[in-house]
Amino acid sequence: MTEMTLLDKSPGNESPIKEILLNLGPQHPSTHGVLRLLLQMEGEKIEALDIIIGYLHRGNEKLAESFTYTQIIPLTDRLDYLCQPSNNLAYCLAVEKLLGIEAPERAQYIRVMMTELSRISGHLLISGALPMDLGAMTTLLYVMREREMIMDLMEMATGARMHSSYVRVGGIREDLPEGFTDRMLEFCRIFRARIVDYETLVDKNRMFLRRTRDIGVISAVDAIDWGLSGPCLRASGVDWDMRRDNPYEIYDRLQFDVIVRENGDCYDRWKCRMDEMRESVKMIEQCLAQMPKQGPVMVDMPQIAFPGDKGKVQASMESLIQQFQLSAYGFKVPAGETYVSIEAPKGELGFYIISDGSEKPFRMKIRAPSFVNLQVLYDLCKGYYLADVIAIVGSLDPVMKEVDK
Repeated sequence: MTEMTLLDKSPGNESPIKEILLNLGPQHPSTHGVLRLLLQMEGEKIEALDIIIGYLHRGNEKLAESFTYTQIIPLTDRLDYLCQPSNNLAYCLAVEKLLGIEAPERAQYIRVMMTELSRISGHLLISGALPMDLGAMTTLLYVMREREMIMDLMEMATGARMHSSYVRVGGIREDLPEGFTDRMLEFCRIFRARIVDYETLVDKNRMFLRRTRDIGVISAVDAIDWGLSGPCLRASGVDWDMRRDNPYEIYDRLQFDVIVRENGDCYDRWKCRMDEMRESVKMIEQCLAQMPKQGPVMVDMPQIAFPGDKGKVQASMESLIQQFQLSAYGFKVPAGETYVSIEAPKGELGFYIISDGSEKPFRMKIRAPSFVNLQVLYDLCKGYYLADVIAIVGSLDPVMKEVDK
C-alpha cells in the first residue's frame, strides 16, 4: 500500500463515521485510463488523497538521448496524442532556437492552423467526455462526429489521422494538398453551428450544473501557486495566454480573445474550453486568409532539410546522398541549452534541451502541462464527495501519456 498522510485519529478526535481507504483506478474509464487515486474517506467525503502515476511510463526524455533530432519528433506525437501538431511545434521551436533559424512564413501559418485544429480536437474530446463521466452520454456521440471531420483533415494534410509527425525542424514535412483550404473552410462553417448543439445539450441541464458548479473550486492565487496553466488557469480568473502574452510564430498577427472565467469550478473549466474552440475557428480562418498562397514550407538548408522533390532523389546523386546522410545520421546542433514553451491545449508545454554539438541531445526535459495540472488534486478534492472526484479529474483534462511521458 502506498504511504500517505493519514488523518489525526488521536483520542478525542474519533469520528462516528467509518473510515475507508479506497483505490480509484487505474483501470477505470473516469480516471482517463491509467491514473490511480488512493482516497482516505470518512463516509463518502474525501479527507486525504494520494496521486499514483507511472503506469504508462515510456521514458521519452531518456530515449531522446539516443535518437537524432528528427527521430525524436514521433516521440512528441505520443505525449498529448490528441493534439500532435502542438507537441511537434513546441519541440521544433526549441531545436530551431538552438540552430538560430526560423521556418518560412507559409510554414508558420500552416503550423499555427494545424495547431489550432488540434486544439479543437483536444477540447472536443473533454467537452464530451466530462458530461459522459457524469452520466450524460449523448454529448460524446455528438463531438465525435466533428472529431471525425478533424481526423479526415489531418489525414488529408499529413497522411495520418493521429501520429502525423507533420511539423519538422525548419518548417513542415510537405505543403497542403489541393482542395484542403476549401475543406477547412467548410469545417469552420459547420463547426460554428455544432458548438451551439453541444451547449444546448448540457449548458442548461440542471443535473450537469449541479455536478459541476461550485465543485472543485480553485482560486486565482492557488492556481498560480500550483503552477496551473491553460484553461485550468484562465477558468480561475488569471488572464494569461502565451499566444498573446509571449507570442511565437505568427500569433501576433491574429485577432482573438483570451477566454477568462471567474469561479474556477468544474463548470468554468468546461465552459472555458467551449469558448476557446470558437476562438480557434476564428484563428484558422485568419490563417487561411493571410498566409501566402505559394512559397517554401521548409528552410533552404541542405544540412538540415530533406530534398523537397522526391524526383531529385531518384535522378541526382547529390540529393540521394543528402537524403541518406540526414536519414542515417541526422544533423548537428550547436552546443548550448534552451527552453521554449507554447500554449498547448492543456496549458504550457515546454522543452528544455541541452546540446553538446552532436546529432543527438545531451539532455531533454519536458514540461508537460497535464503533469503539472494534476498535482492540484492533492488539495482540490478534500472535503468533496467521491462522486465529485470524477467531475474534478475530468475538468482538469489530464492525458496520462503526457503525465507519464
